[in-house]
Amino acid sequence: MNLRNLHRRTAPILFVPLLLTALTGIVYRIGRSWLGLPKEFGSFMMLLHEGRFLGKPLVPIYVLLVGLGLLGMLVSGITLFKHRKKAAISKPFKLSERKFHYMIAPIVSLPLAVSAVTGVSYRLGKVWFGLSDEQAAFLLRIHQGSYLGSTLSPIYVLLVGASLIAMLVTGIQMSGIVHKRRSYASRSHPQAPENH
Repeated sequence: MNLRNLHRRTAPILFVPLLLTALTGIVYRIGRSWLGLPKEFGSFMMLLHEGRFLGKPLVPIYVLLVGLGLLGMLVSGITLFKHRKKAAISKPFKLSERKFHYMIAPIVSLPLAVSAVTGVSYRLGKVWFGLSDEQAAFLLRIHQGSYLGSTLSPIYVLLVGASLIAMLVTGIQMSGIVHKRRSYASRSHPQAPENH
């Protein structure tokens, strides 16, 4: 299996967990910072964000798999981007989901990688390696962009989360799954001929 096929086949598997992670991360930070929503709301968002609904023992495994999945997609995507860049130079520019995907990938890869690494390190550090809250706080500050201050931190989370959602949506469109389902639905339910 070549790198392109691996990237394409892994993306649909990771689509739902990564989309859930991005959405809950954004909603948690915006809800707590801008809307002043209560801690109970934040706890529910974290339940979804970290996969706590699977049970406490599986949380670090879920976080690890989702984080590694994202890092794998970023590495394979960047490798594909390098090969694709030469072929795309000679073609006239016309914006499509594919070109948008290729255009934003190099820009968002580093923030997404930092978010994945610090998120995984924070959760595994606390659960498996016994880091205290004080020791793990540094990783959480980077993960949430808290070092930018209370005003910019929610904007940072919003931008990183939105960029991940954009990559997921354009990527799933490029995979052909959406088109396959539409064509299958049209074959299964052909339109009745119009009466004249």
